[in-house]
Amino acid sequence: MTLAIAKKKQFQIQPIQQQVRVTFNYGVHFTNGLFELDNSLLAQVITDDGERGPKRAIAVIDSGVFANHPNLPEQIFAYAKRYKNILKLSTEPIIVPGGEASKNDPKLIEKLHSVINEVGLCRHSYLLAIGGGAVLDMAGYAAATAHRGVRLIRIPTTVLSQNDSAVGVKNGINAFGKKNFLGSFAPPYAVLNDFDFLKTLDERDWRSGIAEAVKVALIKDKNFFDFISSNATALAQRDMETMEQLIYRCAQLHLDHIANSGDPFEMGSSRPLDFGHWAAHRLEYLTNYELRHGEAVAIGIALDSTYSYLLGWLSLAEWQQIIKTLTEIGFDLFVPELVEQIERPEHPRSVFKGLSEFQEHLGGELTITLLSKLGRGKEVSEVDLDLYQQAISFLQQIEYKLAS
Repeated sequence: MTLAIAKKKQFQIQPIQQQVRVTFNYGVHFTNGLFELDNSLLAQVITDDGERGPKRAIAVIDSGVFANHPNLPEQIFAYAKRYKNILKLSTEPIIVPGGEASKNDPKLIEKLHSVINEVGLCRHSYLLAIGGGAVLDMAGYAAATAHRGVRLIRIPTTVLSQNDSAVGVKNGINAFGKKNFLGSFAPPYAVLNDFDFLKTLDERDWRSGIAEAVKVALIKDKNFFDFISSNATALAQRDMETMEQLIYRCAQLHLDHIANSGDPFEMGSSRPLDFGHWAAHRLEYLTNYELRHGEAVAIGIALDSTYSYLLGWLSLAEWQQIIKTLTEIGFDLFVPELVEQIERPEHPRSVFKGLSEFQEHLGGELTITLLSKLGRGKEVSEVDLDLYQQAISFLQQIEYKLAS
């Protein structure tokens, strides 16, 4: 009989704690006539990577942009030819559906991945995404997931994408009936805002993007909200200089939040820049995306501002200024879907289902932003649905008075 003698371990195994710090730098530029041959901005941005050219690239164009600018593919090819030592288009520009249709069709992601593979793009190549926010979201998701990241240059063509979605770090598509269920956090290589694209927007798309400026002004900058409020008529009448000022300040506030909030990739449950969005995302779905994103956000802002007023946080004058500003810009603040299944919060057709989906999307406890005063957001983790029903009733009454 032998006895095994257990050897004592010579060292204690401890967890290895790893910390990775990553810095992202990208420029947000403003110009006119981006693809005019004497405008070297795009070429310069690519040159700034410090690598030898020419760099392979593909262009993805929003069908709505293509309809208004049918010569755009030829312009892009002429531009690439002019700067052939810097940029080489690897294939014909790819036209994709505009609006939420681009985010609702998973075959588009597969198509872009296939093209990226076939033409031999690599992590040092570029995808030029030209269009509204939905197309940029979709194309950005394709770029972020090919080779774990093809360089993305966003060229936003709507108010909403120039002042909000294009300057951020998120990409995504819709799935399972939920907004942005699939996506990535991947900052762009650069954002190039060409104000000339705004001239061909229809009235709804011109107006829609203003909602995001109202949103960020209400939670961060009262002076900016006062600017929007005092220039509501000029914005509604498509004054370009006023719009350029709005886009610049809105983009600036969004970028500042992303850089300095301490949570750029939304690891926590707080997302103040989504003020008004829990209802907006739900209303987009309930209306089968007939509502533009900005139109839905305007309703969400009105709803959460009214709720803040009913809580006693906003004064009557402050609440009235918000409602007056939104209506002067031209937003409708009520749709029938707001009252559908209003007594059954978990019903698939209830706007209140958006609260649980918002919590699920972020994880953790429910966290939404309300207003404690103009220019200052306040986060809450509980809501009173009866009071929200009263807020919806207020908006319905306002819409009835405006229509009569």
